[in-house]
Amino acid sequence: MISVLIIIGSIIMVGNIIAYIRFIRTSSDVMLSGKHGELIWENIGLGLLVFFLLGYLGVAFFGKPDYLVAGILFFGAVFVSLTLVLLYHLVNTLKDRSIEVTETLIGVIEARDPNLNGHSRNVQMLSMCLYKHLPTHMKEGISPVSFEYAALLHDVGKLGVPESILNKPGKLDAGEWEVMKQHPKIAMDLLRTLPSFDEIKDWILYHHERIDGNGYYGIPGDEIPMAARIIAVCDTYSAITMRRSYKDKKTHEEAMEIISDVAGTQLDPDIVRIFMTIPKDELKACTPKMVDFVS
Repeated sequence: MISVLIIIGSIIMVGNIIAYIRFIRTSSDVMLSGKHGELIWENIGLGLLVFFLLGYLGVAFFGKPDYLVAGILFFGAVFVSLTLVLLYHLVNTLKDRSIEVTETLIGVIEARDPNLNGHSRNVQMLSMCLYKHLPTHMKEGISPVSFEYAALLHDVGKLGVPESILNKPGKLDAGEWEVMKQHPKIAMDLLRTLPSFDEIKDWILYHHERIDGNGYYGIPGDEIPMAARIIAVCDTYSAITMRRSYKDKKTHEEAMEIISDVAGTQLDPDIVRIFMTIPKDELKACTPKMVDFVS
């Protein structure tokens, strides 16, 4: 019985180490930025778990434990498991509440502009929907939490664009268009005070770049961050299916046709191909209530 308790405790500790490593890897996002000091503590935590595991194995193979020692080792491993589960739950709760607060703030900001009301939330939901359908290699290096923030904040720079330009019913002239094109850079300036958002700044800055290199900043297609390319597809779909002061909304089918036509020039053709496989009802479910969507 003593050996059984120690062996089970050792197995639990191995599971704890695997869970801890997985937790650290998946927590590298805008909410838990990996600063140097934090990385040191993370490594210390991993080192202690490995040290305890070696202690379990040492006792199992070289010691002469009694029931008290075996019980302490077993319940110690269980306690570590419960602590990791609680930590994981608390961190995920923090992330959920933080994104909810950000969504509310963006909603309040956009409510002043009929051309933006609901757009950022729509792009956020579409982007996360598309993200789930992407193959693993396309998701590499893109934390879902960071990506969700980038999609939600992609147009936050329009706060610095005059309402006379945002709400203009007709086509923008050359000067007005130059002002409008500054909104990704304005977003960068707004987020500059948040070091933990460094990894998503380029995703926001380049979400209007084109695969053919004729975007806002002329970035070649292969240099556009994958996250920015994903957001660009969802941003385009949302803009087409929303009513604006200068245009009527279009149907899902019309939007898909337009997106298909610009694949390879404006949008990444591989991402467009995947986006077009998503069922219509799944895309419609990404539409916030305040957005006027065409069936």
